[in-house]
Amino acid sequence: MTDLPETEGKNLIELLDMLKPIPEPEPISMFPATSGWIWLGLALAALLLWAALLARRHWRANAYRRAALAELDGVGEDPVAIAEILRRTALVAFPRAQVAGLSGDDWLAFLDDSHGGSGFASDLGEILLTAPYRQLDAPETAGLHRLARSWIRTHRRPTA
Repeated sequence: MTDLPETEGKNLIELLDMLKPIPEPEPISMFPATSGWIWLGLALAALLLWAALLARRHWRANAYRRAALAELDGVGEDPVAIAEILRRTALVAFPRAQVAGLSGDDWLAFLDDSHGGSGFASDLGEILLTAPYRQLDAPETAGLHRLARSWIRTHRRPTA
């Protein structure tokens, strides 16, 4: 084997200095190679935007519930104030013609029907109707606050 003349008499360091550097590979593009990925990204972005709009609409549509719950927390177990909050909440959530004229057992039946329960048909419903006209003891009204909170949270608005 014949040595090349340019390498004769050189030490290892000089030989290493003669090596050509390894060529660097081309940088990898961050742009997708096919148009399918672009369309998938656009579809995903549109889906996320649609979900955000639906969430915003749901949040705004339930603002009356949050306000009623906050007010309900402020009144404690006062049945007169609870009755007023329930009436105002129903007037916001349902058509005025459907709610405004209800009284007595019809009002309680409406609350139960829109709530999907039967809590207002009990003694608590009767307390709700008669509270403005008589003095009540705290043990009599126990549970009314919880029932009103449950109705505000779970009543179903009419679809329109």
